[in-house]
Amino acid sequence: MHTGSAKAGRDLAGRREWIGVCVLSIACLIYSMDLSILFLAIPAIVADLDPSASELLWINDIYGFMVAGFLVTMGTLGDRIGRRRVLLIGAAAFGIASALAAFSTTAQQLIVSRALLGIAGATIAPSTLSLIVNLFNNEAERNRAIGIWGTAFALGGLIGPLLGGFLLQYFHWGAVFLINVPVMFILLIAAPILLPEYKSEDGARLDLLSVLLSLATVLPIIYGFKHVAADGFDIRHLLPIGGGFVVGWLFLRRQKTLPDPLIDLKLFALPAFTASLLVNLAGMFFV
Repeated sequence: MHTGSAKAGRDLAGRREWIGVCVLSIACLIYSMDLSILFLAIPAIVADLDPSASELLWINDIYGFMVAGFLVTMGTLGDRIGRRRVLLIGAAAFGIASALAAFSTTAQQLIVSRALLGIAGATIAPSTLSLIVNLFNNEAERNRAIGIWGTAFALGGLIGPLLGGFLLQYFHWGAVFLINVPVMFILLIAAPILLPEYKSEDGARLDLLSVLLSLATVLPIIYGFKHVAADGFDIRHLLPIGGGFVVGWLFLRRQKTLPDPLIDLKLFALPAFTASLLVNLAGMFFV
């Protein structure tokens, strides 16, 4: 009994791990917040940049599209080259793209900046979650840490419009992006100190065709559902949705034949993996 208690004590996380969870959860909150923070900033952006109706739609939606499209790819890339490394690269890119978006002078520039922001944001969710899982040996503590992470993700979507509205009362609309910069800067400093590196031991190559198929699956489906939600049911919106599902079927067939698939389909048998993936994809669909 004494030996078992000593082992359990060694398995318990210390202050460093819990501080790491806080840093990772705040980063996830910022990533989630950017899905909704533009809601109240749209009138100011329209007045300043005078976008067309199509450009305005892309300004609002391109971030979520890019996050959803690259989510699986960035998670797999983290397994290949290191989860902390991908997180640091993504955090640096997220900060730079946020600054570019904040100082955009045309609608086209803002669309491109938001697209880059989405690609960078796609590194944050899978990297932060996988690093949290690896930080804890004790299952109860791991579940508690994942709960903190999930709460941060949910809060981000809720407080995004509130924080955006507050900033717009006192600052230019670019402030809704600039608040990302100090958070990413803190992450870049804290992550190498608090977080050990983790990566898959096999170091397999990334299958570029699978990456393209995953994008061609996710993006049309989300595009179609977003238009259904915004404009009501229209048979035209079923075309990209149907096309996405067809490509998705091709993607799944390819994964079954690859020695190193982009995503291991066996992972969907794990409730924690499936739940976290559904939470992230739900954010892309409905925010």
